[in-house]
Amino acid sequence: MGMLKEFKEFAMKGNVVDLAVGVIIGGAFGKIVSSFVNDVIMPPIGLMIGGVNFKNLSYPLKEAELDAAGEVLTPAVTINYGMFIQNVVDFIIVAFVIFLAVKAINRMNRKEEKKEAAAPPPPKSEVLLEEIRDLLKKQ
Repeated sequence: MGMLKEFKEFAMKGNVVDLAVGVIIGGAFGKIVSSFVNDVIMPPIGLMIGGVNFKNLSYPLKEAELDAAGEVLTPAVTINYGMFIQNVVDFIIVAFVIFLAVKAINRMNRKEEKKEAAAPPPPKSEVLLEEIRDLLKKQ
């Protein structure tokens, strides 16, 4: 029973729950970025370079083997560099968005540090005591 209690305490800690939420949101964000790249960015780029669909870009290493009826006996072996290009674009967009988010968080942290660094002025009683001390030193 003690191990179950320890596991429950571990799983309910704020960091673990925050991490789980981050992973779930990250997965959903990845789907959004993939859709953005596949459905919004790549079609115009493919159109600009001659109507190329990046998903279909591949280099065949071995052609598919077909039987007399035209059914595939062994599939073709290809290097799908078009999918690689799309994944690189996905990565660049995700990395850029994360960069912007980290930059915004760092900017907010710097503002908080500046607020903390600006110490409040000393109380009047301290200022008066310092003035009295300085006057006594002069005498």
